Amino acid sequence: MDQSHFLELTSYIGIVLVIFLVVFLLTVKTQNRFSNWLLALFLFLCAIDACKFIIKDVPLHLLSFQAFRWTLVYLVPASFYLYVSSVCFENFRFKPKHLLHAIPFIALNLYYLIEIYLRNSAIKLQFINGINREPVMHFFYLLFEVLFQVYFITSFRLIKRSKTVYLENYADPNNYLLNALHKITILYYALHFIVLLRWLVIFTIGSSEFIKWIITIDSFAFLFCTSWYLFVALHKPEFFRGVNSKLESIKETLPIEKPSAAISEEKQQQMESLRVFMQTKEPYLNSSLTIQDLAEKIKMPVKDLSTLINLYMDKHFFDFINEYRIEKAKELLRDPFQKKLTILEILYKVGFNSKSSFSTSFKKHTGTTPTAFRNSPL
Repeated sequence: MDQSHFLELTSYIGIVLVIFLVVFLLTVKTQNRFSNWLLALFLFLCAIDACKFIIKDVPLHLLSFQAFRWTLVYLVPASFYLYVSSVCFENFRFKPKHLLHAIPFIALNLYYLIEIYLRNSAIKLQFINGINREPVMHFFYLLFEVLFQVYFITSFRLIKRSKTVYLENYADPNNYLLNALHKITILYYALHFIVLLRWLVIFTIGSSEFIKWIITIDSFAFLFCTSWYLFVALHKPEFFRGVNSKLESIKETLPIEKPSAAISEEKQQQMESLRVFMQTKEPYLNSSLTIQDLAEKIKMPVKDLSTLINLYMDKHFFDFINEYRIEKAKELLRDPFQKKLTILEILYKVGFNSKSSFSTSFKKHTGTTPTAFRNSPL
């Protein structure tokens, strides 16, 4: 198989997989339907852009459609950013202001309307052949790169903030989905640098054998990203839980200051009362416990409880709850009357949802695995 056939084959497979994933996203039953639609839009736009790997000679009467296809790429970074926002914030809603993200796409189409769409075939072809020498197009190329960097850097910041809020407000140790979103963002960001390399070679060297290899790598990377995302989607069809956008990181709601060494008597009493409640009532056994749930149980404002745990006790809510779960697990593992309980049964009893997250947390707090701890001498 020669290079051109390999390029076409990987491109066809990638595009078919994307279409399959788009159909899956549009039909799967989930509460995050709008988030799925945004992801479907992003992937569909990527598939339209990937058609460049298989489109060779465009008939003159289809030059306008080809030019319009080029403009769709200006919606890709914005669609990904909106998708990340919908994943990180469960109550995200599309608003009219979000249409402003389409301004670069509209502006480029208005330029093409004058230079391509309303022209005859000969003038269209002449303009397209020299399009990379047009100063206006240089501006749009630069604009796209700026937009891409802004949108993806902002997406990274949203994911980081979402993780922080998650740790400060939720006790569910399974944050696999947020980590998956972070990895997916990195993959597409890395894929973009292959595209950048291709454009750099085009503008400096022009058409060459090296360009063909870069395009082949670009096509294969597109196939890899799509295949990996498809695996994530099928492995976790519920996708991402999302974090309530009304929740804020404790650092955003309070002045940045370290509590003094001399903690007030009131705070000491609150911390002691919290410890007693945790030990006697064992609310951590609820795998879906949130800081709102705990605040309601101990009759304390959520903000005050978050401050108490995150600042005065210097722990994330996530770690605070898991410490009690691990201590309970250690107790069950050492109990001679509980020897019939398997590790899996114990982890569910103490509030964990998966063996991997339990093993990771247990080793973090004890330095050993649950099995080794159970078998070790007292």
